[in-house]
Amino acid sequence: MATDVHRPVTGTPHRADTASQDTAGTTDTAGSTPTASAPTVVRVDGLTRAFDGRPVIDRLQLDIRAGEFVALLGRSGCGKSTLLRILAGLDRDIEGTALVPRRKAVAFQAPRLMPWKRVWRNVLLGLPGKPERAVAERALEEVGLSHRSHAWPKTLSGGEAQRASLARALVREPDLLLLDEPFGALDALTRVKAQRLVDELWQRRGCAVLLVTHDVEEAVLLADRVLVMDDGVIAHEQRVDLPRPRDIADPRFAALRTGLLERLGVEAPSAAPAAPSKAA
Repeated sequence: MATDVHRPVTGTPHRADTASQDTAGTTDTAGSTPTASAPTVVRVDGLTRAFDGRPVIDRLQLDIRAGEFVALLGRSGCGKSTLLRILAGLDRDIEGTALVPRRKAVAFQAPRLMPWKRVWRNVLLGLPGKPERAVAERALEEVGLSHRSHAWPKTLSGGEAQRASLARALVREPDLLLLDEPFGALDALTRVKAQRLVDELWQRRGCAVLLVTHDVEEAVLLADRVLVMDDGVIAHEQRVDLPRPRDIADPRFAALRTGLLERLGVEAPSAAPAAPSKAA
């Protein structure tokens, strides 16, 4: 598979002490998913990105396999979105190496639709050549938005605008789909629908996905593997070996969610103290 290579920049390397990767307690699910023996489509080796001399990403290592759905969690400012921008080719001021598929696409939290173009024309933005409208129509139908193809972006609801953004990513037939908190601005009900749509699209398309999110439940709901980023490195990795579609009421789901919250420094609520018994 063809890859783009982000080569190291020249200059004095930025270095800081790197926390060791912690995979204790993870479940070895090799061979239990279709991606276990799939080729690697993303390879990050010794990646460093510094701002004003401070490493936000510090000698990071990461591999993603073809068809794998990976979710990336972490506190604000830990480098999640910076990593995604590097993989998308939007930030090349790096040290180290990032190998990514040539065919990649990204969807951000803000749909970033051009208000002066109809929805179908937005879907085709950036495509080489002169693609026909039918190409956009097929992508819009896949996300359930074909009935709005001729609409102006300002007339779309938040959920519709995000689906248009997904269609614009899918029309590129990506081997790697990068999602930067794409559901963060949606209301709770629309968010659930959008999560289901992404799950269905991923299973249908079979591309690798990297989802950056603050939502632990969302990560466990969608991903094969959840990574926790801290101090510029992957500090914890958790495989999610649960059948799909996943049930948030499943005790195993709750256990994974609780464990990841603890990794993020969020303690599970303690049980309420028992009421004192009345004397006879």
